[in-house]
Amino acid sequence: MEAVARRARQIFGETLPDGFLTPEELKLYERMYGPPLRATRSEDIELLQEMEEDQTKHEEEASGNALLREKEDGDLEEVEYQQEEIHEGQPESRAQMMLYQDIEAATKPRGRGAALDGNQEQETDPDQDISEARDGLESDQDYKRGEDIDDLDNEYERSGGTRTHPLTAAGRFATNPSTLHLPRETFTEPITTLLADPSNKHLTEVALRTFGGPGLPNSTSTPASRRHLQQQPISLEASQSRMTDMQANAYLAAIMPGAYAAVMSTLVEVRKRLGTDWLSELLLKEGGPRILDAGAGGAGVLAWREVLQAEWERIHPEGVPKPAPLGNATVVTGSTQLRHLASRLLDNTIFLPRLPDYVSARDVPPLKDDGPPQRKQYDIIVAPHTLWTLKEDYMRKTQVQNFWSLLNPDGGVLIIIEKGVPRGFELVADARELLLRKRIASPDFMGYEKDLQSTSEGQITMKEDGMIIAPCTNHSKCPLYLHSGRSQGRRDLCHFSQRFIRPPFLQRILGAKGRNHEDIRFSYIAVRRGRDKRRTENIVQDKAATDAAFAGYGGGDIVRTESLEDAAESIQPETSQMTMLALPRSIRPPLKRKGHIVLDLCTPAAQIERWTVTKSLGKQAYRDARKSQWGDLWALGAKTKVPSNIKIGSVKGETEVKGRSVFEVDIGDGGDEAIRQVSGLARRYEKRTKRGRKPYKGRKLTEDDL
Repeated sequence: MEAVARRARQIFGETLPDGFLTPEELKLYERMYGPPLRATRSEDIELLQEMEEDQTKHEEEASGNALLREKEDGDLEEVEYQQEEIHEGQPESRAQMMLYQDIEAATKPRGRGAALDGNQEQETDPDQDISEARDGLESDQDYKRGEDIDDLDNEYERSGGTRTHPLTAAGRFATNPSTLHLPRETFTEPITTLLADPSNKHLTEVALRTFGGPGLPNSTSTPASRRHLQQQPISLEASQSRMTDMQANAYLAAIMPGAYAAVMSTLVEVRKRLGTDWLSELLLKEGGPRILDAGAGGAGVLAWREVLQAEWERIHPEGVPKPAPLGNATVVTGSTQLRHLASRLLDNTIFLPRLPDYVSARDVPPLKDDGPPQRKQYDIIVAPHTLWTLKEDYMRKTQVQNFWSLLNPDGGVLIIIEKGVPRGFELVADARELLLRKRIASPDFMGYEKDLQSTSEGQITMKEDGMIIAPCTNHSKCPLYLHSGRSQGRRDLCHFSQRFIRPPFLQRILGAKGRNHEDIRFSYIAVRRGRDKRRTENIVQDKAATDAAFAGYGGGDIVRTESLEDAAESIQPETSQMTMLALPRSIRPPLKRKGHIVLDLCTPAAQIERWTVTKSLGKQAYRDARKSQWGDLWALGAKTKVPSNIKIGSVKGETEVKGRSVFEVDIGDGGDEAIRQVSGLARRYEKRTKRGRKPYKGRKLTEDDL
């Protein structure tokens, strides 16, 4: 009945024919619109038809240059305006001003009625409108000149050329653009084809059941809504031997996009720190580079090939004569189901069910020719999410040393990645500590001292050349991992973020409709074997490097150039001699405040410090600090610095036993002082009596007690 009443109102307007509506419909009509004015006549129908024709004709004749203006009664009327032609050579600001005046004149109300508070607004002067328009345009020009850089987060990006200091641009972390789009031809479309056969509903159920429910917290994702839950590793790993068909499909849909984004982000950072010579040398190598994907199921190989292809096109800007030499790829896939799916994504790839066992004797040069045979070695090893699933600490250490032994001793690169949660960071930091202690030599000392309980004759074992590429710019003990082991209550950790666009199949699994991107968080370490830039390029990573970075390598007035190459030529000679491997790195998102920016940095002196970049420090430094992101290297100095307040939690002692009190007894001493409590509940130094509490004096230990 409601629809009938509305239709009658649309057709007959405020009138209504007699008997057109039933009594019930008429009652509803009067409740909605009130009683009709009178019965509908024939001339009323003709008048409505003419009004509809005039409205249609008016819409057809409306021109493109028209604006809507509010009238005194609040209705809108259409106003046409003529835009003056912009003659060649006419200043752009003058053309903008004319357009601004036309829009202001068309949209300015000619008079307003009484306001809500009863006061009458006065009409504005047209000359005043023109002056305001001119002032607005002049203020825009001032923004472009850099005279006020407090609120220019977007204005600088719109201005022509580049305004970024070359050291700031070189120190940026992650990909460019910052949001990663997964390649359609090599990643999204092939996986979509592989997932076309299984039911979407069945695939979603298996993924949610396997990876911890909504948000998939037990995958590569770290949803904020699930951070209160217990930290868990990825439920499915590429090396596990048993996996059903639907679990293999769920691995492709839920794990590989995030693994691809994390690996691509780290590869881009390694490429920036090692320079173009690294990839150029691998591309010119006979047979091409060798890569081992130990934990991403093939996603690491896809990311590596994208990086190689981009470098190949950079080398040949005028046209690529032939495809890039992708070299040899090896992927660890334990299950047959995952191996069959990954083989349809990757060509010319070797699939291994597991890694070869680590043999420590291979690391020592044989005295005779009958030593263990040489293993196959790789130019780059990508090992995402390979440590957390190992239960014991010795197994993880063996895994890291196995990766190191598989590296090419002449410049091989190892990248270890874990989830960006406290436990994931601790695993990466423990691998870093192991490599620095036993594998990577320092420029001053090439060996390390063995355990005193070792039965071998020599107590010094020689290490080899190597270096940490990223994210650390120091080779000292990690300031966020002062005590080995699993800590409780950790709030601060070294991890980074990479945003990527979710593919459609991952969107369906998550049930996401309002957002199609995801920020993957991860901790990583990238090391190089056999080559050390600290030795060859005389790079110093200590307090002196921190002080030099605090003083800044430029950052005064902004110099606008057309490209970063032109900007690099304009920097001072002493600045051009510095290296990015001796700069502090931002480990938290910058805090942007009015007139200053706060950066939390990990310095080359292995300290966590909070640097404040003020506007008075210089326009270039202030502008670049506002543009800086989480994970960037910082080279333009700061005004002040203080030690940062970090919360790394506490590590349980080896003597602590949950639920029990542990005491140490000093034999030979007497009395209560010979017993010292190590852990457990607090000791009571008073005893209860009928007359109240009295101090407990204890007794001396006798032979019977022992």
